[in-house]
Amino acid sequence: MRYELFISLRQIRARRFQTILSVGAIALAVMVLTVSQAVMVGFTGELYDTTVNSLPHVSVSPQEGEDYIYLYRTLVDEIGKIEGVSAISPFLTGEASFRFKTNSLNAELRGVLPLQENNISNIEADMVEGDFRELEYSSNTVVIGSTMADKLEVNLGDSIDVSFPNANSLSLRVVGIFHTGSPLDESLTYTSLDTAQQFYDVPDVINGLSVRLQDFDRDREVAAEIEKTGYEARGWTETNPEILRTIAIESTSNTVVLGLIVIIASFGVVSTLNLSVIGATRQIGMLRAMGATVSAIRTIFILQSGILGLLGGLVGTLAGVAIALAIGQYEIPGASSELYGGLTTIPIVVRFRDILFIIVAVFLLNLIAGIYPAQQAAKLDPVKAISSR
Repeated sequence: MRYELFISLRQIRARRFQTILSVGAIALAVMVLTVSQAVMVGFTGELYDTTVNSLPHVSVSPQEGEDYIYLYRTLVDEIGKIEGVSAISPFLTGEASFRFKTNSLNAELRGVLPLQENNISNIEADMVEGDFRELEYSSNTVVIGSTMADKLEVNLGDSIDVSFPNANSLSLRVVGIFHTGSPLDESLTYTSLDTAQQFYDVPDVINGLSVRLQDFDRDREVAAEIEKTGYEARGWTETNPEILRTIAIESTSNTVVLGLIVIIASFGVVSTLNLSVIGATRQIGMLRAMGATVSAIRTIFILQSGILGLLGGLVGTLAGVAIALAIGQYEIPGASSELYGGLTTIPIVVRFRDILFIIVAVFLLNLIAGIYPAQQAAKLDPVKAISSR
C-alpha cells in the first residue's frame, strides 16, 4: 500500500464524526437520486407501455391526391419484407353517428381485420366484456369503448343504429366493450373491414395501414423505407411528439434538481476536508520535513475526498435500491388507480447501469471537489506548519 493511501485512510478513521457526517450527506443525496431515477425509469416505461405500445409505430397513408389505398394486399407484402417489421394491420376508418334509443354520439368507426389489429394495439387485453375476435366471425357487429357504452346506455348484445352522410345506414350488434382508461373509450369503435366497406359504400380498399416494429425507436427509419413505395408514412415520434416532449421535460428537470443535490453534498466534503487541513497543519509540516513532496500531500487529500465519495455512493445506492423496491410494493388504492390509467402499484425499475453510473459520477465529482482543499494543504510552508499550534 502506498503511504499516501495509508495516511488518507488513517485520517478518515481518526476523524470519525466528520467522516460519518460527510458520508451521510453524500449517501442521503445519492439515495434520493437512486430512488428518483428508479421511479422516473419506471414511469417512463409505463408511459411507453400505455401509449407507444398501444399505438402503431408507423402509420401508412394513401398516395398524395388519393383517398384510398388500392391493391393493399400487395403493399402489405412489400412492407412485411422490411427488416424490423413485426405486424401490419390494414384499416378503413371514418366518422359515424351512433344512436341507441334517444341517445346519440359521434365517434370513429374503424374497420379492421381483428387478428392483425390485435397484433398492433393488443385490444383484446383491454376487453372487459365480450370478445374482440367475434368481429371476424359475425357480420354487422361492433366493439365499443366503456365510456361510449355508458353514455349511450348500451349493454352487450344491444343493436346500435349507425349512420353518416353519404354512407349506408346499418344496425350493428355490440359484441364487445373495451376499457383503456383513455379518451379512446369514447371516441373509437371497431368493426370488421368488410362491414366498414359496406357502410362507407367503397369497394375492396382501405385508407391506412398500421405497422408495428420490433424496435419502436426505428420508426423514422422504417417510415423512410416505406415511402420509397410511393405511399406516405410517418413514425410515432412524428405523429405523437408530445410523448417525447413530456419524457424529455420530466427527465431534464429531474436530472437538474438531483444533480444540484449531489453537488451540495459534495460541498459538504470540501468543508470537511478544509477543516481536516486546518486540524492537520502540524502533521502536514512534519510530513514535508520528512521528505514528502507537494504532489504527495495533494494526493493524500484528494484520496480522502474520493474515498468519502465512494463510501457515500455505495451506502446511498444500497439504501436507495432498498427504498425503491419497498415503494414498488406499495399498492395504489382502487379509486386513485383509476386516475393513473389503472396502475395498481408504483412502477419501479432499478437498472444496474444506472447504479454504476451514479456511483462513478459521485466518486469523480468528489475527487474534483477535493482538489481545492488538497491544493491548500500542498501550499503550506513546512516550517510555519510545524511551529503552528
